[in-house]
Amino acid sequence: MLRRGSGVCHWRDNWQVELLDNGNMKAQLRLDKALRFIGTNEKAHETYFDTSLKGGGLGSAASPMEITLEAAAACSSMDVIPILQKRRKTVEDLTVELTAERADTHPKVFTSIEMHFRLVSPDATLKELAAAIELSHSKYCSVSVMLARSGCNISWTATLRNPNSDSTETISSLEFHQLQVLNGVTNGVES
Repeated sequence: MLRRGSGVCHWRDNWQVELLDNGNMKAQLRLDKALRFIGTNEKAHETYFDTSLKGGGLGSAASPMEITLEAAAACSSMDVIPILQKRRKTVEDLTVELTAERADTHPKVFTSIEMHFRLVSPDATLKELAAAIELSHSKYCSVSVMLARSGCNISWTATLRNPNSDSTETISSLEFHQLQVLNGVTNGVES
């Protein structure tokens, strides 16, 4: 029997996968062909990485930096939806559009990321959406916090569409922070 944290291991594709219980992670990356790689995590889920034909790859999958960018949005979205649901709000749809800038010289790290969250909900407010995004970025989203700590400036905008009234509202992270200061709220706590 396979149980998480039991010290039991299993084999997949000639690779031993340890099941960890302490918050640490293990994964393996192997060359497929050209510069396409297959990453396998401890649950045996696979992620494909590649680069362009010009870069020596096959152009068949996202690059590691593209996956990192997508991971920042996925991580934050996986916080935002449960935060809203905990407030008993209905989430009909959520998309995140990303724009990133990278350094001009190697290593070409992300220097800024703009996330545009688009939520469709009949009962959530723009303030609730913005607060959920801010809480994700300041406390819960490991990917966003890791990128920010590396010097990447992460900003966001949030657009809420109510399908019942067909109304749309938008707020930026800068506007949200300014409202927080005006209302005497610091780090989510009223002063």
